[in-house]
Amino acid sequence: MKSLRTLTVIAGILAGSLSAQTALAAAPVKAKNVVLVHGAWADGSSWSEVIPRLQAAGLHVTAVQNPLTSLEDSVAATRRALAQQDGPTVLVAHSWGGTVISEVGTDPKVTGLVYIAARAPDAGEDFVALSQKFPAGPARAGVQEHDGFTKLSEDAFLKYFANGVDRKTAEVLYAVQEPTAASLFTGRTTAAAWRSRPSWYAVSKLDYTINPDLERFLAKRMNATTVELEAGHLSLVSQPDKVADLILAAAGAHE
Repeated sequence: MKSLRTLTVIAGILAGSLSAQTALAAAPVKAKNVVLVHGAWADGSSWSEVIPRLQAAGLHVTAVQNPLTSLEDSVAATRRALAQQDGPTVLVAHSWGGTVISEVGTDPKVTGLVYIAARAPDAGEDFVALSQKFPAGPARAGVQEHDGFTKLSEDAFLKYFANGVDRKTAEVLYAVQEPTAASLFTGRTTAAAWRSRPSWYAVSKLDYTINPDLERFLAKRMNATTVELEAGHLSLVSQPDKVADLILAAAGAHE
């Protein structure tokens, strides 16, 4: 009986040690840098409310000016930004930008990935086919194509893409939206960095651009640490505190 009790105690100690090791392994690596990648119909200024919050926490922040001409061009721009970082870096993406960080995020400098209402394709995946399994958001009806590039109509941008953002700010964002190659959305990645890097995901519950259930599917598939925000597609603008908090968590910057 004594021997049985001893074995039980030892088993408990080993289990406790294993739990501690698991918790330690799951703890975010402390990062020095954050690289932000915007999505379609936007530019780097879409992060303007998030950036000062990250800088106030002592992080070095770079917002990529994503060309949106092709997946290859956008990946190259992000790789250039990443090459200039000194030390551990968290990659963050909004919307289509998630395609880019899923490709680039295997870089040894990258310690974590943060997806804000973002795509997260698997390697070689037909993401258009995947997204068609979920009802399309009304913003899509406002896509206008000219000479191989697309923009969102003003009505669709203000009502559906920037829902939850105050009108004046939304109008500025509409004015600076980057034309996006119509072929951009069919580009396929050769890697899925979220399979080898810890990931975080912010679902926008009121998203009219990417279906929130698709976002939930992606977050679950990558086993991401997930938060759900009462926000539209542009949560990085309407709820920058919560978006910054998620990025800080991924960077191991929370006290």
